Amino acid sequence: MARAYAPYSKFPVGAAALVDDGRIVVGCNVENASYGLGLCAECGLVSNLQVTGGGRLVALACVDGDGRPLMPCGRCRQLLWEHGGPDCLIDHADGPLPMSALLPHAFDDTDLGRLAPSGLSVPAALALKIGTGTVFVHPDVADGQQVWTGYWERSSGTVDGEPAGILEEGPTWGTAAEGVAWGRIRTPRVVVVDAQGSTSWAGDTPRPAGIEQDWSTP
Repeated sequence: MARAYAPYSKFPVGAAALVDDGRIVVGCNVENASYGLGLCAECGLVSNLQVTGGGRLVALACVDGDGRPLMPCGRCRQLLWEHGGPDCLIDHADGPLPMSALLPHAFDDTDLGRLAPSGLSVPAALALKIGTGTVFVHPDVADGQQVWTGYWERSSGTVDGEPAGILEEGPTWGTAAEGVAWGRIRTPRVVVVDAQGSTSWAGDTPRPAGIEQDWSTP
């Protein structure tokens, strides 16, 4: 706490935590002339945890300038959940509290695992592209049988001069519905093209001009 940089609020904060390997990691608040860029003590502590070898937080104390316990703010509770989980103890004036009490019904990596059904997940390199572009699902032939495949196009087709090109090519599916599911994980703009070249809108937004009809599961 004594090393805090708090020239604007005059409210120094210090944090220290026990790691599961026995070491202690620390942090202090670091303010900025652009107030919203200030860093909480717990943020610095988590950085200190990682740069000194990682591990899991077991217990943490956060104090003000007089050494009195402080409760982590909402953002810091999420950070502490990530690196300590529900059982990490937080010092409180009335005794230690587990993170599960400070952040009930928390969001974490188990929720991310439900992002897409198996086989539909977006490659990590394309994660920042989710929500953009257009997916086209169309028929193809494999081993003499009609199948469906698709591709994820960079362009939404609604902006002049928008970069074009394929982001990702899809696998093959037995039905168009499987291709639509693959597409909707990537973007709300999904177009189904049938064997005659007719287009149907399978997206999650209103059908745009130029698409002939809405798609429905056969």
